[in-house]
Amino acid sequence: MISMQEVNPRVRGIRTPTSLQNLAACITKQITQGVKKPFMLVTDVSSGDPHRAGMAPISFFRQVLAVCLHPELLAETSLPQDVRQRAQILLGTCNGGSVGSYSLTSYGLPHVLKSVAEFIRRRDDGVTSHPEDIIFSNGSQKTLMLALHLMSSGEGETQTGMLTPKPCPHTLPMLMDETGVRLVPYQLTEERGWTVDVDQLHRALETARGRCAPRAIYICNPGNPTGHVQERATIEQVIRFAATEGLLLLAEEVQQDSVFGQDKEFVSYKKVLFEMGKEFSETVELISFHSISAACTGECGMRGGYMEVINMDPEVKKHLKTMQVSSSPAVLPQLALEVMVNPPAPGDCSYETYAQEVSHIRTTLSQNAQRACEFLNALPGMSCQPAMAGVFLYPCVHLPHRLVEEAKTLGVEADVLYCQKLLEEEGVCLGPGCENGQDDGNYHIRLCVLAPTAHLDEVLARVQAFHLRLRDTFP
Repeated sequence: MISMQEVNPRVRGIRTPTSLQNLAACITKQITQGVKKPFMLVTDVSSGDPHRAGMAPISFFRQVLAVCLHPELLAETSLPQDVRQRAQILLGTCNGGSVGSYSLTSYGLPHVLKSVAEFIRRRDDGVTSHPEDIIFSNGSQKTLMLALHLMSSGEGETQTGMLTPKPCPHTLPMLMDETGVRLVPYQLTEERGWTVDVDQLHRALETARGRCAPRAIYICNPGNPTGHVQERATIEQVIRFAATEGLLLLAEEVQQDSVFGQDKEFVSYKKVLFEMGKEFSETVELISFHSISAACTGECGMRGGYMEVINMDPEVKKHLKTMQVSSSPAVLPQLALEVMVNPPAPGDCSYETYAQEVSHIRTTLSQNAQRACEFLNALPGMSCQPAMAGVFLYPCVHLPHRLVEEAKTLGVEADVLYCQKLLEEEGVCLGPGCENGQDDGNYHIRLCVLAPTAHLDEVLARVQAFHLRLRDTFP
């Protein structure tokens, strides 16, 4: 159990991996200045940003937010009635009836907090959720950073450690470094579709003891960037492990609406926890994260997210809520969150359009993931586990020895050099596996597949051309 004496009050900024993105921006600038390249534009599919990749936003979201930004549209009869009704309700929750006002509390608008709690209750088949356990922030990374700051303390053997999957979300290692939390890696099992192996958790914990003080475990379900969907039995094992070892459980569940694997379904850690009996449901500390950047919503640029805090000491939870007093969460992302967790229902004016748009997104994602996986597996020197959810594929690339040696000479990781050459020669920006914590001698790349089909086909064609040319250059 986290105590107030262990809470870390420091506040720092966030760094993100930008080297390849900076190179992509430089190449784009060169193209606009007339420099000749073998491609017309740079395509960045390294991050899970579907709108940048060309996917259209959901109409209901944008219509409601447009009316909230410009209330004169409340009288615009060309907009669906439920759009205008929702916007009017949301404006009524804002100070002065304006999205330009500060949030009523440092942790979120009460109406939106209630909507999120009701969404969680519906999702988890009636498991109770309380608005006071919900904390909003400007994006899931910000909420995670608050939680990391909360538990960060000590140095050397007493430094807070967190069990972290390999691979993990590519922004996580830097957030941990910024907040002073030591990364304690546990390896996911690639040959079994990137499953969580509890034996690996025990090994990681034993290895870390004496080097740091492990106090938390980080879980991605669905996996980021692996697309693995955990079975209920695995979730129960992880919860029992956290309970036995007294670890805070951090569950990233931002891709919960993007499960497309056959016979797969998302089950939240909270739901399983509360179905395991009071021995666990009243003792295991759990923080779960969700975001409007999720696949179907895809509003990455609005930076809206929340965490639900379960079984935390009331004084510690109060401190966590007050950590962002100086910068209360932005209002517009909160309204977008409300629309995400409370979409049009059957019978509403906008329901049919909404259902068609969401179905299109999910169908595109599922078909793209299957086609791209088959395509990459057909390339020599590349192997890819099929994804069951999420927006990424995470193939393993067997790099030529001479390329690995060249990378060592240059002082960079070999998968970074691979991605750099691909970007320079074909104008495609992928994510190198080392950003995801991979350092075991196997090289991986990260590819977002939530994009229009023609767009993804062009990306795959460029990757194929480069990959085959590289193997000819470095036989």
